[in-house]
Amino acid sequence: MTIDEQSQNLYEDDPEEEERYLETREDEANIAVASFWQLIWWRYRRHRVAVFSTFVVIVFYLIAAFSEFVAPYDPDAKFVKYKLHPPTPIHIVDADGNWRMPFIYQTIRERDPETFRNNYHEDTEIIHPIRFFPKGEEYKLWGEVTATTKLFGLDVPHEEQGFFLLGTDRLGRDMFSRVAYGARLSLSIGLIGVVISLVLGILLGGLSGYYGGTVDNIIQRVIEFLRSIPSIPLWMGLSAALPPGWPILYVYFSITVILSFIGWTGMARVVRGKFLQLREEEFVMAARFSGSGELRIILRHMLPSFLSHIIATMTLAIPSMILAETALSFLGLGLRPPAISWGVLLQEAQNISAVAIAPWTMVAPALMVVIAVTAFNFMGDGMRDAADPYASL
Repeated sequence: MTIDEQSQNLYEDDPEEEERYLETREDEANIAVASFWQLIWWRYRRHRVAVFSTFVVIVFYLIAAFSEFVAPYDPDAKFVKYKLHPPTPIHIVDADGNWRMPFIYQTIRERDPETFRNNYHEDTEIIHPIRFFPKGEEYKLWGEVTATTKLFGLDVPHEEQGFFLLGTDRLGRDMFSRVAYGARLSLSIGLIGVVISLVLGILLGGLSGYYGGTVDNIIQRVIEFLRSIPSIPLWMGLSAALPPGWPILYVYFSITVILSFIGWTGMARVVRGKFLQLREEEFVMAARFSGSGELRIILRHMLPSFLSHIIATMTLAIPSMILAETALSFLGLGLRPPAISWGVLLQEAQNISAVAIAPWTMVAPALMVVIAVTAFNFMGDGMRDAADPYASL
């Protein structure tokens, strides 16, 4: 008797229950023949918050990769007439109550005679539509490709009207452009730093767990020594060792190496524990008895068995790297101007008067850090849950 005949006899009076029964049997059949990575993907996509966070992370990295295209202005361009300009309001309904495509009003600047501060007002008689993919000033994408198209902007020159999505700082620089450019350094430091930490952690943790004995003792003592040093003094000491006259590129890679040097110990502990658990398993013993070399056993048999766990751990480690870079740059120990990162932008928060007058100069980069770290954490939680696909499929 076939499955359809069995379900027809069992649920002949309830067709909806029969349909659910057949769907369950079909899902079980698919799970039985699915690959390990298919099971991980099926489990991961059920975590809706993690999927949405993955989308947010992808958008952030696209902004970082194409920051010249996304930013409406050069991040170092100073608009003297727009110093401490608040975020430009975007409208879809004009003063007469008519619906329009997104637009902004003409900005009128007035100087307060008592405080000498600039006050900005909207002239509702003049409307500037927001254009997508407008032609602007020439720039070089990634420093190589010449282009003039921007993601969004206005049809009028910035001398006549500026469009500042996140306002401007005390020098008149567009905060949205600076945040977009800062994403490139902050996010890439987190990614590159985690990759270096991953390589060091797998290498040293694998040696420690696979061979044990003297090798294990030496590596574990080094890990314990590094983890016993307070993070802030260690950062200060290593950052102070950097020559002050180094170019931005040298400082960038040096900060990445510093963060990686500190961050590999946690991954090494995880890998060591997994190797200690797996080196006596039957499939490892079988590979060893069949004549496989130790490097092949580690790379082809042991490492893939918990690769999904490593990916989840790496995803959760990226936010820590981003926060570490932000903290170093905020304290003046990491990247410094004219480099642009979220931590460098947050240095403006040390100027109390600027924060009191223009809080958006601090909120903009801080909000980007919060969103990026939160998205990475949710994505890492989803990957960590999906790393064991047989738990509840």
